[in-house]
Amino acid sequence: MQTQEQGVGNSATAGLIGVNEAIARSQNYLLSLQYPEGYWWAELESNVTITAEVVLLHKLWGTDKTRPLHKVEAYLRSQQREHGGWELFYGDGGELSTSVEAYMALRLLGVPATDPALQKARSFILRRGGISKTRIFTKFHLGLIGCYDWRGLPSIPSWVMLLPDAFPVNIYELSSWARGSTVPLLIVFDRKPVYITEPAISLDELYTEGRTNVRFELPRQGDWTDLFVHLDSAFKLAEDLNLVPFRQEGIDAAEKWVLERQEATGDWGGIIPAMLNSLLALRALNYDVADPIVERGLKAVDNFALETDEHYWIQPCISPVWDTALVMRSLVDSGLAPDHPALVRGGKWLLEKQILDYGDWAVKNRKGKPGAWAFEFDNRFYPDVDDSAVVVMALCAVQLPNEALKQAAIDRAVDWIATMQCTPGGWAAFDLNNDQDWLNAIPYGDLKAMIDPNTADVTARVLEMVGKLETRQKAEGRGQKAVSTQNALPTPYSLLPTPAVDRALAYLRAEQEPEGCWFGRWGVNYIYGTSGVLAALSLVAAETHQREIERGASWLVSCQNADGGWGETCFSYNDPSLKGQGDSTASQTAWALIGLMAAGDATGTYAMDTLDRGIQYLLQTQQPDGTWNEDYFTGTGFPCHFYLKYHLYQQHFPLTAIGRYRLIK
Repeated sequence: MQTQEQGVGNSATAGLIGVNEAIARSQNYLLSLQYPEGYWWAELESNVTITAEVVLLHKLWGTDKTRPLHKVEAYLRSQQREHGGWELFYGDGGELSTSVEAYMALRLLGVPATDPALQKARSFILRRGGISKTRIFTKFHLGLIGCYDWRGLPSIPSWVMLLPDAFPVNIYELSSWARGSTVPLLIVFDRKPVYITEPAISLDELYTEGRTNVRFELPRQGDWTDLFVHLDSAFKLAEDLNLVPFRQEGIDAAEKWVLERQEATGDWGGIIPAMLNSLLALRALNYDVADPIVERGLKAVDNFALETDEHYWIQPCISPVWDTALVMRSLVDSGLAPDHPALVRGGKWLLEKQILDYGDWAVKNRKGKPGAWAFEFDNRFYPDVDDSAVVVMALCAVQLPNEALKQAAIDRAVDWIATMQCTPGGWAAFDLNNDQDWLNAIPYGDLKAMIDPNTADVTARVLEMVGKLETRQKAEGRGQKAVSTQNALPTPYSLLPTPAVDRALAYLRAEQEPEGCWFGRWGVNYIYGTSGVLAALSLVAAETHQREIERGASWLVSCQNADGGWGETCFSYNDPSLKGQGDSTASQTAWALIGLMAAGDATGTYAMDTLDRGIQYLLQTQQPDGTWNEDYFTGTGFPCHFYLKYHLYQQHFPLTAIGRYRLIK
């Protein structure tokens, strides 16, 4: 603790000593986590529904005895809160659908309804409206075991699969994650299977109005979206009369699509929902559990599991590429030599993970050529812009034995990113012009995540990448003449055309909120978005966007907590009046500091008192082993509906912030 006291002292020398020691401890900790292959990877935490749905999956396939599912019971009990429910994110007060699925899983694991924990959960669930008020996907999972009636679920006609790519509505107008989850469900929703589990369960006790009084129908909103309810009634009538055109052809096309998109490792789309739904589709098609396709799929689900002596749970996704690139950036920003062996190993591993295959993105992007990165170990169909831009920046910051090979990889990625720019001027995560917002209004899309439009945070990441490449290019004095020797000075990096940058800047200017902040789609929330945009503008538009930078920085300053840190609740997605408000966390404090230092770089004036207090917060909260702890979720899956906690965010982002702070002191 002596080091922390020195770090927050009044003397500049003592402060520098504290900063140096904090950096050294953090670097040592992160270096200790690197895998021998060169990557970094830590837990990606979500809510308990992912684990509950995997329990159901194994019950339906009869594979529950071959996995340590008995440990899931202890895990779910540990996650139940005092109020009786389970949370969507830490501190949310409990969430209905999450609680119903946890309850379902415990019952499937043999816990009786009379168990005190389940009695407490039942009271919580009934107070919130019971099963009838849950989300569509909760009702869907209950429908598979007869605990909800299929009449209350939307119909999705299988002929949707046959709509041509050029048609205004087709599966490629859905976001990549919605597409990967929906195509297999075309099969399941057509077959409407009801399975008997061991033990067989009933959840009638979770209907507030009583099971016999339930109206199994889609809810009406009292607006234009009720047209979809009437359309659904027509679909259901056609099913009852067996008058669904091209029904089997649609099923066959969906099955073919699912089989073609399974990775050799068994994964589908790199996310658990797509993997579970694909396995449910195969189950509905009566595939055998011993079929290699099924075996690989179940093994892929196993690979997302985490296990301790007492607990077993499932991650929604895994993030080694993302984790590796961000850790590498933090190590360089905090002073580690660009040719440090750990960074060389990380850089080589990233180069090996570049995807050189065409994926779903190519359906709407006819100009692009492969060369991007995905989030996970294996996900060749779904690389994304955000990961690719961060990997480019990580590679740009390190020195590898074969710089020409590195540059070629960067060039491919930048060229691909350039072709992914959307019509409004920004970038989305996975697809091009995937922005038909009306799709979020269909009854099936009650998570409001059916599309993948361009966003300020991903757009800012691309522009930050451009700025980093330009800065490195100038620093290295790169000329226009190509060279042939492998280790000689490389040719210039590919950069985005000026018109593309101008369009992106115009998009960001239009997206700035009245308060001066920017929305964060993939991180919580306005602190994340504002930090990213300031980091970008400071590099590519310091002179032309001074006003936007100053307003963004002023907003961040206004949000600083009394303890010197920053925090923002996930509820800011539900209620924008909560922008920038919440208990301080290490990751969000780091984001704010990164944004403010970028603004200082652009304007030449640093809010040093604000920065000093923020750094002091990080120094005071760092643990002796160099780590930071935070309970809150600061990652976003689907705003308002699904949140993430990246367990490395609280480690590498503070290191980045402190490292950059040391440079300006």
